[in-house]
Amino acid sequence: MHTLKLTQIGNSVGAAFPRELLNRLQLGKGGLLYVTETPKGLRLTRHDPELAAQMDAARAI
Repeated sequence: MHTLKLTQIGNSVGAAFPRELLNRLQLGKGGLLYVTETPKGLRLTRHDPELAAQMDAARAI
């Protein structure tokens, strides 16, 4: 489990991710992180779940 501290970034709020976590997500500066709401809470992934579903549907055709 990781705890992320929220900090002020201009007019927004952001979180600093530990290097270990970024390595596990295979993300770096400028990378995209997708947030999906689930019954158990929020899920963070490095891929776009909507695009993945669209690609699965396209492959089925």
